[in-house]
Amino acid sequence: MLFPTDLASFLDLIGQHGEAAYSFMFAYATSHSLLFTLFGGYAAHSGALSFGTLLIVCWLGSFTGDVVRFWIGRRFGTGWLGSFPRLQRAIQVTARLAERHCLWMILLHRYPHGIRGVAGFAYGMSELPWSTFLALNFIAAGLWSSVIVSVGYAFGQVSEKLISDVSSGLGFGMLIAFLGLSWFLSKKLERTVERS
Repeated sequence: MLFPTDLASFLDLIGQHGEAAYSFMFAYATSHSLLFTLFGGYAAHSGALSFGTLLIVCWLGSFTGDVVRFWIGRRFGTGWLGSFPRLQRAIQVTARLAERHCLWMILLHRYPHGIRGVAGFAYGMSELPWSTFLALNFIAAGLWSSVIVSVGYAFGQVSEKLISDVSSGLGFGMLIAFLGLSWFLSKKLERTVERS
């Protein structure tokens, strides 16, 4: 079978290719992908991934992604944004928020959908010193990975209890619904942050 058709087979595939799965999770954590990180927590609950290893991989991925974006913002400034008007607008909104709420922005920017990918650029374009950014970013990346992986893990516990006698197809459906709800709530949070 090339691609698993049910959740149990998919989790078995992840368990068999753990190193590749951790590399995949690192790559997605660099972009602060909530959905994959939530699913990683779910996979950790099922035993396909190690909770501790997943937590560290997501922490380092999230930290590294923002360091690279900060460096790009610091090195190239706003000059390269002219050909990307949507990105330019998102970075400008984030920069305004960062100027007013630097500490809170670094701690919370990983959660709203439209801000999490561009905040690092905005911080790099600001007057924020490297040392302050690195320290706050390291703490924020750890908090983010702990919260998201733990929520996915907790969802695995709850869904296991709810569907212990039901087919794994329903479990897969519940996972999709949970991920969809997470996406919807992150979009709502993004709109709220943009209005402030």
